[in-house]
Parts: sequence; structure tokens; C-alpha cells
Amino acid sequence: MQGLLSCGITSTMNIRKAARRPAIHLIDDQAETLTNLALAAEHRLPEVAELLLQEIERATLHGSNALPARIVSMNCLVEFVDAASGSSRTVQLVYPGEADITGNRISILTPVGAGLIGMRQGQSILWPDRDGHDRKLTIVKVISPHARPVDAAECVTGTG
Repeated sequence: MQGLLSCGITSTMNIRKAARRPAIHLIDDQAETLTNLALAAEHRLPEVAELLLQEIERATLHGSNALPARIVSMNCLVEFVDAASGSSRTVQLVYPGEADITGNRISILTPVGAGLIGMRQGQSILWPDRDGHDRKLTIVKVISPHARPVDAAECVTGTG
């Protein structure tokens, strides 16, 4: 919270925007890891680190076995639509060392990655891009990293 207070007007606007953002859910262990990651990245990636910390702070935390269905968590496959371009992308949300844009693995320490975490299938969020412009991202499909390979459709529908 100290970082939010020291940023002045910009943070006040970010806090107001955060109040209009949809509810998000995180796995408690992942939230702790992501907090440490964001704090370590504050000097290299201050905007993304601040956004990620804001999302973690407002999230409802769950044990790994109690996360509601169709929620974006680390290592999930996520299909989303960017309303600005109309394009649909399917990516895997990963930690920075595993990121590979050519393999559609995006880091949690990117604006899009920080915006997707904790979102539920069907939700939309206005989220800043690298240039600070708000973009509407809509989650179309979430496939859990724990999906059984023989029947991944069950995880998408929330029955698995």
C-alpha cells in the first residue's frame, strides 16, 4: 500500500479503476509467489509490478483445491479477445523464466499477463497496455493446468 500512496494522482486513478474491475480469485500459494515476484520486479517493471500487486491485494484467495471453476491461474491455457483489435489469442500464463512468445507462453510480468490472472471465463476487464491505453480483454475459455488429458473439455465446462 505504501507504493500506492507515494504515486499520487496516477495511483488514485488506478484505485478508482480497480474498484470497477470484476472480482478475481487466486490460489493462496500462487498469490504469495506472485507478490514476491512483483516486489522483486518493482525497479525493472514498475508499472506492471504495481498493477499485479493491486490485483493480488483485491483478490479473493483460495486453497489450490478450492479455486472456483474456470478461473485463470498460473500455467492455465487462456483464450481471450482483445476488443481493440478484435483478435482472439490462446496463451499459457507462465512465470517469467518460462515465457516464450513464439510458443504462446506469456509472462505474468507483462501487462496482459497481470490482467488475465484471477479472471473467470466470460469476464471482461479494461486493462492498460504497454502504452497506458485501456483495452477491453474478454476471457473466452480457461483450461486448468490440472485438466486430465483424456477429457480436457470437462475442465473447460467446470465439471472436472
